[in-house]
Amino acid sequence: MSVTYLKKASKTAATETAVAQKVVKEMLAAIQQRGEAAVREYARELDKWEGDIIMSPEAIAAVTKDVPDSVKRDIEFASKQVFDFALAQKNSMLEFSTGLHRGVTAGQRVIPVNVVGCYAPSGRYAHIASAYMTVATAKAAGAKTIIACSSPYRGGGMHPYLLYAFKTAGADIIMTLGGVQAIASMAFGLFTGKPADVVVGPGNKFVAEAKRTLFGKVGIDVFAGPSEVAVIADDSADPDIVASDLVGQAEHGHESPAWLFTTSESLAKKVMQLVPQLIAKLPPTAKDAAGAAWRDYGEVIVCGSREELAEISDKYASEHLEVHARDLDWWLDTLTCYGSLFLGEETTVAYGDKAAGPNHVLPTMGAARYSGGLSVHKFMKVLTWQRMTREASRDIGLVSARISRLEGMEAHARTADDRLRKYFPGGKFELGAPVEV
Repeated sequence: MSVTYLKKASKTAATETAVAQKVVKEMLAAIQQRGEAAVREYARELDKWEGDIIMSPEAIAAVTKDVPDSVKRDIEFASKQVFDFALAQKNSMLEFSTGLHRGVTAGQRVIPVNVVGCYAPSGRYAHIASAYMTVATAKAAGAKTIIACSSPYRGGGMHPYLLYAFKTAGADIIMTLGGVQAIASMAFGLFTGKPADVVVGPGNKFVAEAKRTLFGKVGIDVFAGPSEVAVIADDSADPDIVASDLVGQAEHGHESPAWLFTTSESLAKKVMQLVPQLIAKLPPTAKDAAGAAWRDYGEVIVCGSREELAEISDKYASEHLEVHARDLDWWLDTLTCYGSLFLGEETTVAYGDKAAGPNHVLPTMGAARYSGGLSVHKFMKVLTWQRMTREASRDIGLVSARISRLEGMEAHARTADDRLRKYFPGGKFELGAPVEV
């Protein structure tokens, strides 16, 4: 395999994991022990917030009353895009019943979970899009109660635009809480009395670790780390657009990888020249984040063929994957590991992040090898059911009894024996040898 690294990352996403695990473990232990009091302390200490946790309708109205109409229209448009796509996903899931054997009918129901917790970060940036990405999708699923959380923004209350997005998308309860304490509060049902069945939404390494630690007690969307982007490009790609898209995602944070996989060494070198120039022109906050991300986590890989590009790409399993190359259908058919795929120069990650429709909460750190991103399916339970006639026990019961005894499970076998004895008195059946140990 012909693979050349023109730029190699000096750090990996696992570099900071140990620190996050220690902090999160201590915080969750304190919250489990002292409940809401501990959450309020963390809110005061970490976010300088001493106001109400649950926002009243009056408070929501007061904060959002000055949101410009143009902003409202944009949020409403994007939220509807997400809702409509999620509803189409839901409609693709079918309930059914089928006859499997004489007298045996089985099927599945598709029903939403009852309580969803949605988190939208508001640290370096107010993630307005994350508010409607999570809430609108849960709303399309039909969840009975949707609880939404975001932290105070830069020393004040919740960002009014983010709050408007929560409200527009359909959140039932909105809490001013950030970080680990928000995730724990939704999982444990603090302040609301409604423990979440599923907690979703992006966040920093501490939020990601809290979700990982609580998985099992609650469902989560994905095991997530810092945002990632990869661009596949051949010699037909525009290096200016490729460089722009790499920088566009690197601004997410200091630990956000940006990777270029290409068959063109000349394009690779041009992009490497352009990226620092584009970063230098960013506002201070974005320049700081993107500069560190590109320096420590950026990679540029040159391969000898598109088949090798596809192999490398599937190995990295990036969160966002753009393809700037010929024959887009070939890439769609060939690539298998990505959070979301953006085909062609005209389709950029930023569109998907904000308003295209498919969800932007996606797997990172290689999780796209086995998982997709947030979708309506995360809020739906596929439940199976069975119904049988007494005649069905003649076959199903016999097989079940014999296999149970082969496994050494006598009590299981006797539940079949008892039904056969009741339904077919005097019948002669081969039930297997009773378990004696």
